Amino acid sequence: MKKQTSDELVFLPLGGSGEIGMNLNLYGYGPESDRQWIVVDVGVTFGDLSTPGVDVIVPDPAFLEGETIRGIVLTHAHEDHIGALGWLWTRMKAPLYATPFTAFLIREKLREAGILDQVEIHEIPLGGTVDLGPFTVDFITMTHSIAEPNGLAIRTPLGTVLHTGDWKIDDDPIVGGVTDSGAIARLGDEGVLAMVCDSTNVFVEGVAGSEGEVRDALTSLIGGLKGKIAVGCFASNVARMDSIIRAAEAAGRRVSLAGRSMHRITAAAKHVGMLQGIQPFLSEQEARVWPADEILFLCTGSQGEPRAALSRVAEGTHPYISLSRGDHCIFSSRVIPGNELSVGRLQDKLSDRGVRIYTERDHPGIHVSGHPCREELRQMYAWARPRIAVPTHGMRRHLAEHANLAKDIGVPETVTPRNGDMVRLAPGPAAIIDEVPSGRLYVDGGRLVTEQGEALHERRHASTNGVLIVSFAMDRRGKIVSDIDVRAIGLPGDAEAPLGDALDDLAERAEAAVMKLKGEALEDELVIEQAVSRALKKASQQIWDRRPIVETIVLRL
Repeated sequence: MKKQTSDELVFLPLGGSGEIGMNLNLYGYGPESDRQWIVVDVGVTFGDLSTPGVDVIVPDPAFLEGETIRGIVLTHAHEDHIGALGWLWTRMKAPLYATPFTAFLIREKLREAGILDQVEIHEIPLGGTVDLGPFTVDFITMTHSIAEPNGLAIRTPLGTVLHTGDWKIDDDPIVGGVTDSGAIARLGDEGVLAMVCDSTNVFVEGVAGSEGEVRDALTSLIGGLKGKIAVGCFASNVARMDSIIRAAEAAGRRVSLAGRSMHRITAAAKHVGMLQGIQPFLSEQEARVWPADEILFLCTGSQGEPRAALSRVAEGTHPYISLSRGDHCIFSSRVIPGNELSVGRLQDKLSDRGVRIYTERDHPGIHVSGHPCREELRQMYAWARPRIAVPTHGMRRHLAEHANLAKDIGVPETVTPRNGDMVRLAPGPAAIIDEVPSGRLYVDGGRLVTEQGEALHERRHASTNGVLIVSFAMDRRGKIVSDIDVRAIGLPGDAEAPLGDALDDLAERAEAAVMKLKGEALEDELVIEQAVSRALKKASQQIWDRRPIVETIVLRL
Protein backbone atom coordinates (compact mmCIF):
# COMPACT_ATOMS: atom_id res chain seq x y z
CA MET A 1 0.00 0.00 0.00
CA LYS A 2 1.28 3.46 -0.87
CA LYS A 3 2.35 5.44 2.19
CA GLN A 4 -0.29 7.99 3.11
CA THR A 5 1.13 11.45 3.90
CA SER A 6 -1.92 13.59 4.83
CA ASP A 7 -3.77 13.50 8.14
CA GLU A 8 -6.24 10.69 8.69
CA LEU A 9 -8.43 9.58 11.60
CA VAL A 10 -8.52 5.80 11.92
CA PHE A 11 -10.12 3.23 14.19
CA LEU A 12 -8.40 -0.10 14.78
CA PRO A 13 -9.90 -2.90 16.92
CA LEU A 14 -7.36 -5.46 18.11
CA GLY A 15 -9.87 -7.15 20.45
CA GLY A 16 -13.63 -7.11 20.93
CA SER A 17 -14.74 -6.81 17.30
CA GLY A 18 -16.56 -10.02 16.55
CA GLU A 19 -16.33 -11.41 20.09
CA ILE A 20 -17.94 -10.54 23.40
CA GLY A 21 -14.83 -10.08 25.52
CA MET A 22 -11.18 -8.95 25.30
CA ASN A 23 -11.59 -5.31 24.29
CA LEU A 24 -8.60 -3.44 22.88
CA ASN A 25 -9.46 -0.49 20.64
CA LEU A 26 -7.13 2.04 19.03
CA TYR A 27 -7.75 5.48 17.58
CA GLY A 28 -5.02 6.97 15.40
CA TYR A 29 -4.54 10.46 14.04
CA GLY A 30 -2.00 11.89 11.60
CA PRO A 31 -0.18 10.69 8.50
CA GLU A 32 0.75 7.01 8.35
CA SER A 33 4.44 7.82 8.76
CA ASP A 34 3.86 9.76 12.01
CA ARG A 35 0.54 8.55 13.39
CA GLN A 36 -0.29 9.06 17.08
CA TRP A 37 -2.53 6.66 18.96
CA ILE A 38 -4.74 6.40 21.99
CA VAL A 39 -5.79 3.01 23.34
CA VAL A 40 -9.30 2.48 24.72
CA ASP A 41 -9.59 -0.47 27.15
CA VAL A 42 -7.23 -3.40 27.58
CA GLY A 43 -9.33 -6.43 28.48
CA VAL A 44 -9.28 -10.19 28.77
CA THR A 45 -11.54 -13.04 27.85
CA PHE A 46 -11.50 -16.46 29.46
CA GLY A 47 -10.48 -19.93 28.37
CA ASP A 48 -12.92 -22.74 27.60
CA LEU A 49 -12.81 -26.41 26.61
CA SER A 50 -10.87 -25.52 23.45
CA THR A 51 -8.01 -24.07 25.54
CA PRO A 52 -7.28 -26.71 28.21
CA GLY A 53 -5.17 -25.33 31.04
CA VAL A 54 -5.65 -21.71 29.92
CA ASP A 55 -7.81 -19.52 32.16
CA VAL A 56 -7.06 -16.08 30.68
CA ILE A 57 -6.71 -14.89 27.07
CA VAL A 58 -5.47 -11.41 26.11
CA PRO A 59 -5.24 -9.56 22.78
CA ASP A 60 -1.90 -9.52 20.98
CA PRO A 61 -0.57 -5.91 20.97
CA ALA A 62 2.36 -6.62 18.62
CA PHE A 63 1.24 -3.87 16.21
CA LEU A 64 1.62 -1.23 18.94
CA GLU A 65 5.29 -1.89 19.62
CA GLY A 66 7.24 1.11 18.38
CA GLU A 67 4.12 3.23 17.82
CA THR A 68 3.50 6.61 19.52
CA ILE A 69 0.86 5.98 22.19
CA ARG A 70 -0.43 9.13 23.90
CA GLY A 71 -2.43 7.33 26.56
CA ILE A 72 -4.55 4.35 27.57
CA VAL A 73 -8.11 5.37 28.45
CA LEU A 74 -10.31 2.96 30.43
CA THR A 75 -14.10 3.20 30.11
CA HIS A 76 -14.94 1.04 33.17
CA ALA A 77 -13.60 -1.69 35.43
CA HIS A 78 -14.98 -4.93 34.02
CA GLU A 79 -12.33 -7.58 33.35
CA ASP A 80 -12.98 -7.56 29.60
CA HIS A 81 -11.98 -3.87 29.64
CA ILE A 82 -9.10 -3.68 32.19
CA GLY A 83 -8.14 -7.28 32.93
CA ALA A 84 -5.14 -7.48 30.57
CA LEU A 85 -3.34 -4.39 31.90
CA GLY A 86 -1.12 -6.44 34.22
CA TRP A 87 -0.01 -8.58 31.30
CA LEU A 88 0.22 -6.02 28.49
CA TRP A 89 1.12 -2.64 29.97
CA THR A 90 4.86 -3.30 29.63
CA ARG A 91 4.28 -3.77 25.87
CA MET A 92 2.70 -0.28 25.65
CA LYS A 93 4.19 1.78 28.51
CA ALA A 94 1.73 4.67 28.22
CA PRO A 95 -0.07 6.65 30.96
CA LEU A 96 -3.45 5.36 32.16
CA TYR A 97 -6.58 7.51 32.47
CA ALA A 98 -9.64 6.37 34.43
CA THR A 99 -12.32 7.61 36.82
CA PRO A 100 -11.75 6.95 40.57
CA PHE A 101 -13.53 3.58 41.02
CA THR A 102 -11.82 2.11 37.95
CA ALA A 103 -8.47 3.60 38.98
CA PHE A 104 -8.73 1.94 42.42
CA LEU A 105 -9.21 -1.49 40.86
CA ILE A 106 -6.50 -0.87 38.27
CA ARG A 107 -4.00 -0.15 41.04
CA GLU A 108 -4.87 -3.46 42.71
CA LYS A 109 -4.38 -5.29 39.42
CA LEU A 110 -1.03 -3.62 38.70
CA ARG A 111 0.11 -4.25 42.28
CA GLU A 112 -0.60 -7.96 41.83
CA ALA A 113 1.46 -7.89 38.62
CA GLY A 114 4.35 -6.19 40.44
CA ILE A 115 4.43 -3.15 38.14
CA LEU A 116 2.40 -0.54 40.02
CA ASP A 117 5.43 1.66 40.70
CA GLN A 118 6.21 1.78 36.96
CA VAL A 119 2.80 3.01 35.79
CA GLU A 120 1.61 6.62 35.57
CA ILE A 121 -2.09 6.65 36.55
CA HIS A 122 -4.28 9.74 36.17
CA GLU A 123 -7.63 9.83 38.00
CA ILE A 124 -10.17 11.73 35.92
CA PRO A 125 -13.28 13.09 37.65
CA LEU A 126 -16.68 12.01 36.40
CA GLY A 127 -17.47 14.15 33.39
CA GLY A 128 -13.82 15.19 33.15
CA THR A 129 -11.65 15.91 30.11
CA VAL A 130 -8.10 14.97 29.17
CA ASP A 131 -5.91 16.25 26.33
CA LEU A 132 -3.75 13.62 24.62
CA GLY A 133 -1.89 15.22 21.72
CA PRO A 134 -4.34 15.61 18.82
CA PHE A 135 -7.09 13.96 20.89
CA THR A 136 -9.31 15.65 23.46
CA VAL A 137 -11.28 13.02 25.37
CA ASP A 138 -14.43 13.91 27.32
CA PHE A 139 -15.71 11.31 29.81
CA ILE A 140 -19.51 10.94 29.56
CA THR A 141 -21.44 9.31 32.41
CA MET A 142 -23.33 6.17 31.35
CA THR A 143 -25.20 3.41 33.21
CA HIS A 144 -24.09 -0.21 33.15
CA SER A 145 -23.74 -3.16 35.53
CA ILE A 146 -20.72 -1.64 37.28
CA ALA A 147 -19.94 1.64 38.99
CA GLU A 148 -18.69 4.63 36.98
CA PRO A 149 -19.13 3.42 33.40
CA ASN A 150 -18.10 6.02 30.86
CA GLY A 151 -18.60 6.77 27.23
CA LEU A 152 -15.85 8.76 25.54
CA ALA A 153 -16.25 11.73 23.21
CA ILE A 154 -12.97 11.62 21.30
CA ARG A 155 -12.49 14.99 19.60
CA THR A 156 -9.98 15.37 16.76
CA PRO A 157 -9.36 17.97 14.04
CA LEU A 158 -11.19 15.69 11.58
CA GLY A 159 -14.27 15.06 13.70
CA THR A 160 -15.64 13.62 16.92
CA VAL A 161 -16.03 9.92 17.67
CA LEU A 162 -18.44 8.75 20.38
CA HIS A 163 -17.10 5.52 21.90
CA THR A 164 -19.99 4.30 24.05
CA GLY A 165 -18.21 1.63 26.08
CA ASP A 166 -20.71 -0.73 27.72
CA TRP A 167 -23.98 0.99 28.57
CA LYS A 168 -27.74 0.88 28.94
CA ILE A 169 -30.45 3.43 29.73
CA ASP A 170 -31.64 3.22 33.34
CA ASP A 171 -33.55 6.02 35.04
CA ASP A 172 -33.10 4.33 38.44
CA PRO A 173 -29.58 2.83 38.46
CA ILE A 174 -29.33 2.68 42.31
CA VAL A 175 -25.62 3.56 42.22
CA GLY A 176 -24.18 6.44 40.20
CA GLY A 177 -25.81 8.83 37.78
CA VAL A 178 -28.12 8.17 34.84
CA THR A 179 -26.83 8.13 31.28
CA ASP A 180 -25.97 11.73 30.43
CA SER A 181 -28.37 12.09 27.53
CA GLY A 182 -27.89 15.86 27.53
CA ALA A 183 -24.16 15.56 26.85
CA ILE A 184 -24.78 13.02 24.09
CA ALA A 185 -27.49 15.16 22.49
CA ARG A 186 -25.16 18.18 22.56
CA LEU A 187 -22.56 16.10 20.75
CA GLY A 188 -25.21 15.25 18.19
CA ASP A 189 -25.95 18.94 17.73
CA GLU A 190 -22.24 19.65 17.21
CA GLY A 191 -21.94 16.72 14.81
CA VAL A 192 -20.73 13.20 15.55
CA LEU A 193 -18.53 11.74 12.84
CA ALA A 194 -18.76 8.14 14.06
CA MET A 195 -20.22 6.13 16.94
CA VAL A 196 -18.45 2.96 18.08
CA CYS A 197 -21.24 1.21 19.97
CA ASP A 198 -22.04 -1.84 22.13
CA SER A 199 -23.90 -4.59 20.21
CA THR A 200 -24.42 -7.25 22.92
CA ASN A 201 -28.24 -7.18 23.09
CA VAL A 202 -29.01 -6.10 19.54
CA PHE A 203 -31.30 -9.09 19.00
CA VAL A 204 -33.41 -8.27 22.08
CA GLU A 205 -36.41 -6.00 21.55
CA GLY A 206 -37.44 -3.43 24.15
CA VAL A 207 -35.22 -2.21 26.98
CA ALA A 208 -32.87 -3.95 29.39
CA GLY A 209 -34.75 -2.99 32.56
CA SER A 210 -33.83 -1.05 35.68
CA GLU A 211 -31.78 -1.88 38.75
CA GLY A 212 -34.51 -0.18 40.76
CA GLU A 213 -36.95 -2.87 39.63
CA VAL A 214 -34.44 -5.56 40.64
CA ARG A 215 -34.17 -4.05 44.13
CA ASP A 216 -37.94 -4.29 44.55
CA ALA A 217 -37.99 -7.92 43.35
CA LEU A 218 -35.09 -8.95 45.60
CA THR A 219 -36.58 -7.20 48.62
CA SER A 220 -39.86 -9.05 48.13
CA LEU A 221 -38.19 -12.43 47.55
CA ILE A 222 -35.66 -12.26 50.40
CA GLY A 223 -38.24 -10.90 52.83
CA GLY A 224 -40.40 -13.99 52.41
CA LEU A 225 -37.75 -16.69 53.00
CA LYS A 226 -36.75 -18.61 56.13
CA GLY A 227 -33.44 -20.40 56.66
CA LYS A 228 -30.03 -19.45 55.34
CA ILE A 229 -29.84 -17.49 52.09
CA ALA A 230 -26.93 -17.35 49.66
CA VAL A 231 -27.03 -14.93 46.74
CA GLY A 232 -24.72 -15.28 43.75
CA CYS A 233 -24.13 -12.23 41.61
CA PHE A 234 -21.34 -10.52 39.68
CA ALA A 235 -19.13 -8.87 42.29
CA SER A 236 -18.50 -5.92 39.97
CA ASN A 237 -22.19 -4.94 40.02
CA VAL A 238 -22.09 -2.59 43.01
CA ALA A 239 -25.71 -1.53 42.49
CA ARG A 240 -26.84 -5.16 42.70
CA MET A 241 -24.71 -5.72 45.81
CA ASP A 242 -26.23 -2.58 47.37
CA SER A 243 -29.74 -3.86 46.63
CA ILE A 244 -29.04 -7.31 48.05
CA ILE A 245 -27.49 -5.88 51.22
CA ARG A 246 -30.39 -3.51 51.84
CA ALA A 247 -32.95 -6.23 51.06
CA ALA A 248 -31.23 -8.46 53.61
CA GLU A 249 -31.22 -5.73 56.25
CA ALA A 250 -34.90 -4.97 55.60
CA ALA A 251 -35.59 -8.66 56.32
CA GLY A 252 -33.62 -8.54 59.58
CA ARG A 253 -30.57 -10.30 58.18
CA ARG A 254 -26.88 -9.50 58.39
CA VAL A 255 -24.57 -9.97 55.40
CA SER A 256 -21.33 -11.92 55.13
CA LEU A 257 -19.15 -11.66 52.02
CA ALA A 258 -17.86 -14.89 50.46
CA GLY A 259 -15.18 -14.67 47.80
CA ARG A 260 -12.13 -12.53 47.21
CA SER A 261 -13.79 -10.42 44.49
CA MET A 262 -16.59 -9.42 46.85
CA HIS A 263 -14.10 -7.99 49.34
CA ARG A 264 -12.10 -6.28 46.57
CA ILE A 265 -15.10 -4.61 44.94
CA THR A 266 -16.67 -3.48 48.23
CA ALA A 267 -13.34 -1.89 49.20
CA ALA A 268 -13.27 -0.01 45.90
CA ALA A 269 -16.91 1.05 46.28
CA LYS A 270 -16.41 2.38 49.80
CA HIS A 271 -13.23 4.17 48.67
CA VAL A 272 -15.31 6.33 46.31
CA GLY A 273 -18.22 6.85 48.73
CA MET A 274 -20.59 4.05 47.74
CA LEU A 275 -22.26 1.44 50.02
CA GLN A 276 -22.90 4.04 52.71
CA GLY A 277 -25.29 3.54 55.64
CA ILE A 278 -25.10 -0.25 55.78
CA GLN A 279 -24.20 -2.43 58.75
CA PRO A 280 -20.67 -3.84 58.96
CA PHE A 281 -20.26 -7.20 57.22
CA LEU A 282 -20.07 -10.25 59.43
CA SER A 283 -16.71 -11.98 59.61
CA GLU A 284 -16.36 -15.63 58.64
CA GLN A 285 -16.21 -16.65 62.30
CA GLU A 286 -19.36 -14.69 63.18
CA ALA A 287 -21.26 -15.96 60.15
CA ARG A 288 -20.50 -19.58 60.99
CA VAL A 289 -22.59 -19.42 64.17
CA TRP A 290 -25.15 -16.74 63.25
CA PRO A 291 -28.84 -17.80 63.36
CA ALA A 292 -29.99 -19.27 60.04
CA ASP A 293 -32.97 -16.92 59.68
CA GLU A 294 -30.76 -13.88 60.25
CA ILE A 295 -27.89 -14.42 57.79
CA LEU A 296 -27.36 -13.81 54.07
CA PHE A 297 -24.18 -14.81 52.25
CA LEU A 298 -23.21 -12.64 49.28
CA CYS A 299 -21.16 -14.99 47.10
CA THR A 300 -18.93 -15.11 44.06
CA GLY A 301 -19.30 -17.98 41.59
CA SER A 302 -22.66 -17.43 39.90
CA GLN A 303 -21.11 -18.77 36.66
CA GLY A 304 -20.06 -22.07 38.21
CA GLU A 305 -16.36 -21.18 38.51
CA PRO A 306 -14.80 -24.20 40.25
CA ARG A 307 -12.78 -22.31 42.87
CA ALA A 308 -15.38 -19.64 43.65
CA ALA A 309 -17.42 -19.50 46.85
CA LEU A 310 -20.68 -21.00 45.56
CA SER A 311 -18.93 -24.01 44.02
CA ARG A 312 -17.22 -24.77 47.30
CA VAL A 313 -20.54 -24.44 49.12
CA ALA A 314 -22.13 -26.87 46.66
CA GLU A 315 -19.23 -29.31 47.11
CA GLY A 316 -19.42 -29.03 50.89
CA THR A 317 -15.81 -27.83 51.09
CA HIS A 318 -16.34 -24.19 52.04
CA PRO A 319 -14.65 -23.47 55.40
CA TYR A 320 -17.56 -21.55 56.93
CA ILE A 321 -20.68 -21.73 54.75
CA SER A 322 -22.92 -24.77 54.62
CA LEU A 323 -26.34 -24.97 52.99
CA SER A 324 -28.81 -27.81 53.33
CA ARG A 325 -32.51 -28.63 53.15
CA GLY A 326 -34.61 -25.59 53.99
CA ASP A 327 -31.96 -23.13 52.77
CA HIS A 328 -32.03 -21.01 49.61
CA CYS A 329 -29.70 -19.88 46.83
CA ILE A 330 -30.64 -16.93 44.61
CA PHE A 331 -28.84 -16.43 41.29
CA SER A 332 -29.15 -12.69 40.63
CA SER A 333 -27.26 -12.96 37.33
CA ARG A 334 -27.59 -14.28 33.83
CA VAL A 335 -25.74 -17.30 32.49
CA ILE A 336 -22.93 -16.09 30.24
CA PRO A 337 -23.00 -18.02 26.92
CA GLY A 338 -20.63 -20.98 27.22
CA ASN A 339 -21.19 -21.38 30.96
CA GLU A 340 -24.46 -23.29 30.74
CA LEU A 341 -22.95 -26.66 31.70
CA SER A 342 -20.92 -25.36 34.64
CA VAL A 343 -23.88 -23.39 36.04
CA GLY A 344 -26.17 -26.38 35.57
CA ARG A 345 -23.77 -28.65 37.45
CA LEU A 346 -23.50 -26.11 40.27
CA GLN A 347 -27.26 -25.84 40.61
CA ASP A 348 -27.63 -29.63 40.52
CA LYS A 349 -25.18 -30.03 43.39
CA LEU A 350 -26.99 -27.42 45.45
CA SER A 351 -30.32 -29.12 44.72
CA ASP A 352 -28.86 -32.46 45.86
CA ARG A 353 -28.26 -30.81 49.22
CA GLY A 354 -31.90 -29.84 49.43
CA VAL A 355 -31.24 -26.16 48.67
CA ARG A 356 -34.00 -24.35 46.78
CA ILE A 357 -32.77 -22.49 43.69
CA TYR A 358 -34.10 -19.16 42.37
CA THR A 359 -33.04 -17.86 38.93
CA GLU A 360 -34.16 -15.21 36.47
CA ARG A 361 -36.04 -17.93 34.57
CA ASP A 362 -38.52 -18.52 37.38
CA HIS A 363 -38.19 -15.07 39.01
CA PRO A 364 -37.59 -12.71 36.02
CA GLY A 365 -37.32 -9.57 38.14
CA ILE A 366 -34.19 -10.60 40.06
CA HIS A 367 -31.80 -9.75 37.21
CA VAL A 368 -31.56 -7.27 34.35
CA SER A 369 -28.87 -6.91 31.70
CA GLY A 370 -26.28 -4.15 31.70
CA HIS A 371 -26.33 -3.78 27.91
CA PRO A 372 -28.72 -1.91 25.61
CA CYS A 373 -31.59 -3.63 23.82
CA ARG A 374 -32.93 -2.45 20.48
CA GLU A 375 -35.13 0.37 21.78
CA GLU A 376 -32.19 1.80 23.75
CA LEU A 377 -29.96 1.57 20.67
CA ARG A 378 -32.55 3.49 18.67
CA GLN A 379 -32.61 6.17 21.40
CA MET A 380 -28.82 6.46 21.44
CA TYR A 381 -28.76 6.97 17.67
CA ALA A 382 -31.51 9.59 18.00
CA TRP A 383 -29.36 11.50 20.52
CA ALA A 384 -25.98 11.18 18.80
CA ARG A 385 -26.99 11.18 15.10
CA PRO A 386 -23.60 9.89 13.87
CA ARG A 387 -22.60 9.87 10.21
CA ILE A 388 -20.92 6.48 10.61
CA ALA A 389 -22.02 3.50 12.73
CA VAL A 390 -19.24 1.16 13.87
CA PRO A 391 -20.76 -1.73 15.83
CA THR A 392 -18.46 -3.43 18.33
CA HIS A 393 -18.54 -5.68 21.42
CA GLY A 394 -20.46 -8.69 20.14
CA MET A 395 -20.13 -11.73 17.91
CA ARG A 396 -20.12 -11.31 14.13
CA ARG A 397 -23.89 -11.89 13.97
CA HIS A 398 -24.41 -9.11 16.55
CA LEU A 399 -22.28 -6.65 14.58
CA ALA A 400 -24.06 -7.45 11.32
CA GLU A 401 -27.52 -7.03 12.89
CA HIS A 402 -26.42 -3.79 14.58
CA ALA A 403 -25.28 -2.45 11.20
CA ASN A 404 -28.66 -3.38 9.71
CA LEU A 405 -30.46 -1.60 12.56
CA ALA A 406 -28.33 1.52 12.02
CA LYS A 407 -29.13 1.49 8.29
CA ASP A 408 -32.86 1.12 9.02
CA ILE A 409 -32.65 4.11 11.37
CA GLY A 410 -31.06 6.15 8.60
CA VAL A 411 -27.36 6.28 9.54
CA PRO A 412 -25.59 7.15 6.24
CA GLU A 413 -22.60 4.81 6.61
CA THR A 414 -21.85 1.59 8.50
CA VAL A 415 -18.71 -0.50 8.78
CA THR A 416 -18.20 -3.77 10.69
CA PRO A 417 -14.46 -4.37 11.02
CA ARG A 418 -12.82 -7.54 12.24
CA ASN A 419 -9.97 -7.49 14.71
CA GLY A 420 -6.94 -6.12 12.88
CA ASP A 421 -8.96 -4.17 10.27
CA MET A 422 -7.91 -0.51 10.13
CA VAL A 423 -10.92 1.70 9.42
CA ARG A 424 -10.45 5.18 7.97
CA LEU A 425 -13.13 7.39 9.51
CA ALA A 426 -11.99 10.64 7.87
CA PRO A 427 -11.38 12.25 5.46
CA GLY A 428 -13.70 10.75 2.90
CA PRO A 429 -16.13 7.85 3.29
CA ALA A 430 -15.54 5.22 5.95
CA ALA A 431 -13.54 2.29 4.64
CA ILE A 432 -11.27 -0.54 5.74
CA ILE A 433 -7.91 0.56 4.36
CA ASP A 434 -5.44 -1.90 5.87
CA GLU A 435 -5.07 -5.04 7.94
CA VAL A 436 -2.50 -5.28 10.72
CA PRO A 437 -1.25 -8.25 12.78
CA SER A 438 -3.72 -9.21 15.49
CA GLY A 439 -4.59 -12.27 17.46
CA ARG A 440 -4.63 -13.75 20.94
CA LEU A 441 -2.08 -14.51 23.60
CA TYR A 442 -2.73 -17.16 26.22
CA VAL A 443 -1.76 -16.93 29.87
CA ASP A 444 -0.41 -20.45 30.28
CA GLY A 445 1.56 -21.47 33.35
CA GLY A 446 2.00 -17.84 34.39
CA ARG A 447 3.50 -16.74 31.07
CA LEU A 448 2.19 -15.35 27.79
CA VAL A 449 2.30 -17.76 24.84
CA THR A 450 0.97 -17.49 21.28
CA GLU A 451 -2.25 -19.22 20.33
CA GLN A 452 -0.22 -21.45 17.97
CA GLY A 453 2.07 -22.52 20.84
CA GLU A 454 3.28 -26.12 20.78
CA ALA A 455 2.36 -26.84 24.41
CA LEU A 456 -1.32 -25.96 23.93
CA HIS A 457 -1.44 -27.82 20.62
CA GLU A 458 -0.12 -30.96 22.31
CA ARG A 459 -2.52 -30.51 25.24
CA ARG A 460 -5.50 -30.25 22.90
CA HIS A 461 -4.32 -33.28 20.96
CA ALA A 462 -3.78 -35.30 24.13
CA SER A 463 -7.20 -34.33 25.52
CA THR A 464 -9.00 -35.88 22.53
CA ASN A 465 -6.59 -38.62 21.41
CA GLY A 466 -4.73 -39.70 24.55
CA VAL A 467 -1.05 -40.44 25.15
CA LEU A 468 1.10 -43.56 24.76
CA ILE A 469 4.42 -43.85 26.58
CA VAL A 470 6.80 -46.49 25.20
CA SER A 471 10.06 -47.44 26.88
CA PHE A 472 12.70 -50.09 26.24
CA ALA A 473 16.47 -50.67 26.42
CA MET A 474 18.85 -51.22 23.50
CA ASP A 475 22.46 -52.26 23.41
CA ARG A 476 25.12 -50.51 21.37
CA ARG A 477 24.50 -52.81 18.39
CA GLY A 478 20.87 -51.71 18.21
CA LYS A 479 19.34 -54.84 19.68
CA ILE A 480 16.39 -54.58 22.05
CA VAL A 481 17.52 -56.09 25.35
CA SER A 482 14.46 -55.54 27.58
CA ASP A 483 10.71 -55.95 27.51
CA ILE A 484 8.92 -53.13 25.71
CA ASP A 485 6.72 -51.30 28.20
CA VAL A 486 3.71 -49.44 26.75
CA ARG A 487 1.51 -47.32 29.02
CA ALA A 488 -1.61 -45.40 28.07
CA ILE A 489 -3.21 -42.20 29.31
CA GLY A 490 -6.75 -41.40 28.25
CA LEU A 491 -7.33 -44.49 26.06
CA PRO A 492 -10.23 -46.89 26.73
CA GLY A 493 -10.49 -50.56 27.57
CA ASP A 494 -13.32 -52.78 28.77
CA ALA A 495 -14.12 -56.42 29.55
CA GLU A 496 -14.52 -57.33 25.88
CA ALA A 497 -11.37 -55.51 24.79
CA PRO A 498 -9.06 -55.14 27.82
CA LEU A 499 -6.61 -52.28 27.67
CA GLY A 500 -3.78 -54.64 28.62
CA ASP A 501 -4.36 -56.73 25.52
CA ALA A 502 -4.21 -53.64 23.32
CA LEU A 503 -0.97 -52.51 24.99
CA ASP A 504 0.61 -55.94 24.46
CA ASP A 505 -0.30 -55.68 20.78
CA LEU A 506 1.25 -52.20 20.61
CA ALA A 507 4.46 -53.49 22.24
CA GLU A 508 4.74 -56.08 19.47
CA ARG A 509 4.14 -53.39 16.84
CA ALA A 510 6.86 -51.23 18.38
CA GLU A 511 9.31 -54.12 18.36
CA ALA A 512 8.54 -54.89 14.72
CA ALA A 513 9.05 -51.24 13.77
CA VAL A 514 12.50 -51.19 15.37
CA MET A 515 13.52 -54.52 13.81
CA LYS A 516 12.84 -53.11 10.35
CA LEU A 517 15.55 -50.49 10.87
CA LYS A 518 19.06 -51.26 9.60
CA GLY A 519 22.57 -49.96 9.99
CA GLU A 520 23.02 -46.32 11.08
CA ALA A 521 19.31 -45.91 11.63
CA LEU A 522 19.63 -48.06 14.75
CA GLU A 523 22.14 -45.56 16.14
CA ASP A 524 19.87 -42.54 15.68
CA GLU A 525 17.35 -42.26 18.53
CA LEU A 526 15.24 -39.74 16.60
CA VAL A 527 14.82 -42.20 13.73
CA ILE A 528 13.86 -44.93 16.22
CA GLU A 529 11.33 -42.68 17.96
CA GLN A 530 9.76 -41.67 14.64
CA ALA A 531 9.47 -45.29 13.49
CA VAL A 532 7.81 -46.36 16.75
CA SER A 533 5.49 -43.33 16.69
CA ARG A 534 4.31 -44.04 13.15
CA ALA A 535 3.68 -47.70 13.89
CA LEU A 536 1.76 -47.06 17.12
CA LYS A 537 -0.35 -44.24 15.70
CA LYS A 538 -1.35 -46.45 12.79
CA ALA A 539 -2.23 -49.29 15.17
CA SER A 540 -4.13 -46.96 17.51
CA GLN A 541 -6.19 -45.72 14.59
CA GLN A 542 -7.25 -49.33 13.96
CA ILE A 543 -7.90 -50.13 17.65
CA TRP A 544 -9.52 -46.92 18.97
CA ASP A 545 -9.98 -44.65 15.95
CA ARG A 546 -7.50 -42.30 17.70
CA ARG A 547 -4.03 -41.02 16.88
CA PRO A 548 -2.49 -40.42 20.31
CA ILE A 549 0.69 -38.60 21.18
CA VAL A 550 3.46 -41.21 21.33
CA GLU A 551 6.40 -40.55 23.66
CA THR A 552 9.25 -43.03 23.16
CA ILE A 553 12.02 -43.46 25.73
CA VAL A 554 15.09 -45.43 24.60
CA LEU A 555 17.65 -46.42 27.25
CA ARG A 556 21.08 -47.24 25.81
CA LEU A 557 23.12 -49.89 27.60
